[in-house]
Amino acid sequence: MQGFSVTLLLTVVALSVGFVIGVVVALGRVYGNKIIAAICIGFIEIIRGTPLLVQLFILYFGLPSVGIRLDPLSAALIGLSINSGAYQAEYLRGSLQSIESGQMIAARTLGMSKLRSIQYIILPQALRITIPAWSNELIYLLKYTSIAYIIQVNELFAEARFIASDSFRYLEMFAIIAIIYLVTTIIFTEIIDRVEKRFRIPGIGHHKTLEMRAVL
Repeated sequence: MQGFSVTLLLTVVALSVGFVIGVVVALGRVYGNKIIAAICIGFIEIIRGTPLLVQLFILYFGLPSVGIRLDPLSAALIGLSINSGAYQAEYLRGSLQSIESGQMIAARTLGMSKLRSIQYIILPQALRITIPAWSNELIYLLKYTSIAYIIQVNELFAEARFIASDSFRYLEMFAIIAIIYLVTTIIFTEIIDRVEKRFRIPGIGHHKTLEMRAVL
């Protein structure tokens, strides 16, 4: 259970920080100028185009060669957050681009600035539409935290391996953590489903949800 608490910490922090990164990068890609959009696209392509394990190795084993040393937990949090941020940026980009362009035009016609139009008209709708994809990211991230054991983070899978090595009861230990992951996934899924129903946009929420799930 000590390992499980670390797994939850990694999941919640990485998802939250990744959400902030994703919003900034998605807005920069959709509404930024050519330079900002190019930087955002480059970030997304680099992170999505390289394995998470390689990114963690660069942070934990590679950075010390240039004088930057991170403890295992910090390296895992940074790596998972950046990785999640790139994927969340793409989810949100799709939602932003699904909003009818006429809404932006109408807001500007009423005298709202581009920034305020995005803040009060476009972004609130996009965040609601992206909830199904965001729920998938939560589930993926929960399971991806198990990779952190390779850089010596004592999360759930690492603790199970330690106990199994001492007791030689590998089947029982790995069956237990499989059940823990399964139960946690079911609970997270139920919570996100309730959030999705609560914030669904009347008239278009269900339609957009089906579209996002079809894409995924």
